[in-house]
Amino acid sequence: MSKVVTSDHSGVRVLTLNEPPANTYSYELMQALDRAVLDARMDPTVHVIVLTGAGEKFFCAGATIGMLKEAAPEYKYYFCLHANETLNRLEQTPKLVIAALNGHTVGGGLEVALAADLRIAKAGGSKIGLPEVALGVLPGTGGTQRLARLLGKAKSMELMISGRLMTMDEALAAGLVTEVWSDEKLAGKSFLDAVIAYAQTFTPPHKASLAVGRIKRAVQSGPEAGFHEGLAMERELQQLLFQSADAKEGIAANLEKRAPRFEGK
Repeated sequence: MSKVVTSDHSGVRVLTLNEPPANTYSYELMQALDRAVLDARMDPTVHVIVLTGAGEKFFCAGATIGMLKEAAPEYKYYFCLHANETLNRLEQTPKLVIAALNGHTVGGGLEVALAADLRIAKAGGSKIGLPEVALGVLPGTGGTQRLARLLGKAKSMELMISGRLMTMDEALAAGLVTEVWSDEKLAGKSFLDAVIAYAQTFTPPHKASLAVGRIKRAVQSGPEAGFHEGLAMERELQQLLFQSADAKEGIAANLEKRAPRFEGK
């Protein structure tokens, strides 16, 4: 059984964490996710990545607790290091990444979702948060760093030291998730099908996916550097886009007062 199931949908690649019953992750699952991220990165037909969990109840409940209990400290260190590297690759891949939170998103599961660019949650009774403090540890797969950058120091610290879980609506109000989709929003579609349809709006011919990806790169990496270094990065990315076929098409379409048809090139 594949621990990460992949499927393609007209420019969108779906990566499904597949470790029943709670989609917890081990080193083996992280290796599978790492390979899937690299495959999507290198595939020119993939413009957007959607990350979700198998089943209806869990996006991901974090690392497998049994593994953490039994493994040697050195193993756990290298496990965390590889998980960091995998999520960094996901975050730095110049293609839009959408986390489709189909259920509970807790602990390391939220840390995985934080490496995505957008987080869309299904309405319902699911919980989200970082409760690692109850295990006597901290969120060790990027959670302390990404949450603080997203929500600010005070709010993120309160959530981590209390370990409290929020509803998806509370997470929306806090800025942790981008949107929460109700049955009305789904309009008869399954949650995943609705997210795929949304993701396809960022693919050719609708959007210049190269520009979307470079905007992501500028936003993800620029703030980590100084302001002037960020501006230099922005200029370099802009120059690359000026040389693209999509930029030529977008500028021509604007002058000709017609809708552009992008090719992702």
